Amino acid sequence: YKVTSKKNNNSIFLPATGYRVGEELYYDGSLGYYWSSTPYSDGTRSAYDLDFDSGNQYTDWGSRYGGHTVRPVLE
Repeated sequence: YKVTSKKNNNSIFLPATGYRVGEELYYDGSLGYYWSSTPYSDGTRSAYDLDFDSGNQYTDWGSRYGGHTVRPVLE
């Protein structure tokens, strides 16, 4: 999934890395799950994330113990 900035037209590629639960890897190569740095507003141990497949992308939230990918980006 290619993400392009509206501000400066720079882009990054986010591979479909799936996610982990313990030692198990799920959906590697078909779905992407990436944590944001924004905690979910309900005060739990949750955070917002970016999820995508081959045709859709959306933001969601989940428990931070889940093994989502982190893609650091320098402004």
